[in-house]
Amino acid sequence: MEHRTALVTGAAGGIGAAVARALGERGATVAAVDRDAERLLQTVQKLTADGLNAEAFPADVTGRADVEAVVDTVERRLGPLDFLVNAAGVLRLAEARHLSDQDWETTLAVNATGVFLMSRAVVNRMVPRGRGAIVTVASNAAGTARTDMAAYAASKAAATMFTKCLGLEVAKHGIRCNIVAPGSTDTPMLSSMWHDETGRKGTIEGRPEAYRVGIPLGRLAEPEHIADAVAFLLSDQAAHITMHGLTVDGGATLGV
Repeated sequence: MEHRTALVTGAAGGIGAAVARALGERGATVAAVDRDAERLLQTVQKLTADGLNAEAFPADVTGRADVEAVVDTVERRLGPLDFLVNAAGVLRLAEARHLSDQDWETTLAVNATGVFLMSRAVVNRMVPRGRGAIVTVASNAAGTARTDMAAYAASKAAATMFTKCLGLEVAKHGIRCNIVAPGSTDTPMLSSMWHDETGRKGTIEGRPEAYRVGIPLGRLAEPEHIADAVAFLLSDQAAHITMHGLTVDGGATLGV
């Protein structure tokens, strides 16, 4: 990925930060985007301290003007974008019938509308150049029902199908669009779902009362596992792969 430029949203922590590092280690120049400017700067400082090429660009992916402005700034400062990774995401937990309007709207705004706005802004610049690759980080919940996760699952399903439809439309321009669908990954988002020390155990071993079968491999994913899958789909090794969903969940959805 040397001499290539990647924009990664949600880069302040968790999977996004791991993706930014993975791409930087492979030689890409990384435009790290997140609305949390302080955490974003800390993440980028760690990357640059390790000799990687990365720069922080604080922005909110839910606002059209903000998205267009940051993409324009990135391309003027770092050069034409070769890669986009949509990794920004939020989680709001509640039974579907108890979700607040705000929880629903916020979840869809970040996880689905943010993917739409950022992908549109980037792909419209890629089309004239006839090249580019996009990966959206979705979730295995996009295709498997989960209790208390209706808003999250719906938003990830929307992001998944948007990315596939976009991939169909821009394939003729040499642009590939794929999805990585993580399962339970050892991040602050996952631990926020746990109420006590049994949370990790239940996630790995399963919770019959919540209709979860657990993780056959017997462990949580690390953010780096997801980042490696993203890097593969962006790379030339995946040059003939588009509109594909790669599930990285240790078998939690039984290969579905």
